[in-house]
Amino acid sequence: MNTVKESNLTSDKDRKFLTLIAILSVAIPVVVAVLFFMPKSGTSSIDVSYLPAFHAILNSMTAVALVIGFYFVKQGNSKAHRAAMLVAFGLSSIFLVSYVTYHFLGQRTSYGGEGILMYIYYFILLTHIVLAVVIVPLVLLSVYFGITNQLKRHRRISNWTFPIWLYVAVTGVLVYLMISPYYV
Repeated sequence: MNTVKESNLTSDKDRKFLTLIAILSVAIPVVVAVLFFMPKSGTSSIDVSYLPAFHAILNSMTAVALVIGFYFVKQGNSKAHRAAMLVAFGLSSIFLVSYVTYHFLGQRTSYGGEGILMYIYYFILLTHIVLAVVIVPLVLLSVYFGITNQLKRHRRISNWTFPIWLYVAVTGVLVYLMISPYYV
């Protein structure tokens, strides 16, 4: 009888966290989109011009942490894997807060390249944006299932999460490198 109660508690706990993950998975992209497209009124007295480079550094460090975490899980070192993945999650969280801050306070920058580079840039940017939206619930689910030791579910979702998250981190750096000459 205790086992049934414990499994119901776990199930109730899962439902609460999965609901929170669903809410965050919708709210985060909506907030980012609103801030990105919100008209800017004048100039901000706060200088955020350094943030795009900071974002590229955070994305680079996230990509490295992801690869290290992948290496450790393949080596069977779950403790080091967990540490690396929590570092990647922390870096991505810092990135998200900083990115929202930048788009709230900073001015929008347009890509100024031409020819084939313009098409490459917009392809990378578009896939980056779409997959950045997709990755939010995947990361949250992967972290939740990993922390709660639901390893079968963690592995299943992480098979999708890892390559998409790595792609988003790496293309974030590429987008920065390609648009950086056009920052004011």
